[in-house]
Amino acid sequence: MKFFLSLIALGITSVSLAQNQQKIYDIIDAVSAQRIKNDITTLVNFGTRNTFSDTVSATRGIGAARRWIKSEFETISKQCNNCLDVFYQKDFVTKAGNNRVPHDAWVVNVVAVQKGTKYPNSYVIMSGDIDSRASDTMNFTTDAPGANDNASGMAGTIEAARVLSKYKFEHSIIYVGLSGEEQGLFGGQGLAKYAKENNWHIVGVFNNDMIGNIEGVDGVIDNRTFRIFSEPVPANETEQARKMRRFYGGEVDGISRQLARYIHKTTKTYMPEMNPMMVYRLDRFGRGGHHRPFNDLGFPGIRIMEAHENYTQQHQDVRDENGIKYGDVLEHVNFNYAKKLTAVNAINLASLAWAPPAAKNVAIGGIVEASAKLKWDKVDGAKGYKIYWRNTTSPTWDYSRYVGNVSEFTLDGIVIDNYFFGVSAVGTNDFESVVVFPNDIIRN
Repeated sequence: MKFFLSLIALGITSVSLAQNQQKIYDIIDAVSAQRIKNDITTLVNFGTRNTFSDTVSATRGIGAARRWIKSEFETISKQCNNCLDVFYQKDFVTKAGNNRVPHDAWVVNVVAVQKGTKYPNSYVIMSGDIDSRASDTMNFTTDAPGANDNASGMAGTIEAARVLSKYKFEHSIIYVGLSGEEQGLFGGQGLAKYAKENNWHIVGVFNNDMIGNIEGVDGVIDNRTFRIFSEPVPANETEQARKMRRFYGGEVDGISRQLARYIHKTTKTYMPEMNPMMVYRLDRFGRGGHHRPFNDLGFPGIRIMEAHENYTQQHQDVRDENGIKYGDVLEHVNFNYAKKLTAVNAINLASLAWAPPAAKNVAIGGIVEASAKLKWDKVDGAKGYKIYWRNTTSPTWDYSRYVGNVSEFTLDGIVIDNYFFGVSAVGTNDFESVVVFPNDIIRN
């Protein structure tokens, strides 16, 4: 009884909490491995999806692939009373100055926007890549099935749209197939620029690139672990922010890193069988992905992918050589694993899209005191706020306290020198925003 009364004091009832949790479990259950398999198979059967391949054929090449993806989004939209705005976003790329561009061409992205009911200009984005490549990225005619890299991510994005289009969200969700990844991240650059020009507020970008392989080149077989890559601080941060960090911390607390922590927490809460592995790096060593162009412009973005790659099945012509089967073919994709990672995306997209906007202008104080004080600006849609803190060496937010509908709070007995702190906004539906790391100092 006391526990129930304490929940009411926090603005939470066991009924509402259970209902909101059930929606997340329903989303997990709705993701279909069979549909993902069907979509990956369809994409593989286009032969090659090299960005500079055939655009006229109805059965082969990048043109046929993107038209099919667009038709899938349009079919989903019809089934949800035209809830998706589906369109092409494109930019022209030339050979000049681009050593991986064999000829001038349009790089075409396929975008499906599910408009939010309350914050339509606030977007959570899930992306997969349309294109594939052979050993020679300049060879746009040979077969390049790209089953895992990256038909898996593209199929997962389509499947997330099927599942989440059954619900209404306060923030908008974008499902997008990006092109030109293998030649220089052209599709991501184009859409990130488009977002900037149209003043999109981006809550987070989930780049899915290779979510279907469970057997690594190192011999490890693992169908539960996946990696979340995130950069530590924004690439376009100000010199003032960099200087402040020397004295107040935050070397691993940028907006993309907070997004990674959010995904880690949500996954461990609702899919405890999964092992989310946060990697403190923009991407794999010396390599890149389609979240990077968004990061370059200051947007929060991360990469979700398998934990154990197999390099004989990436960027390889399909062939047998010295007893090794090379090539990114359908038989190497684990569809149940792709289903799990699609569900990870879907529940995090939903949680963010149902949550209020993040707290603004978070400030912290408590220098040479036996307490830590935080202040923030209230945001629309929040019933209250939660303060998080963690040991400075911990990768995750390990402690928290719900403090109600206030704009400042003092944590007595918590010494500011020993922890990092942040604030999240909690909605009336109990969904939370990402945690915001302080960006100002309270000076007494």
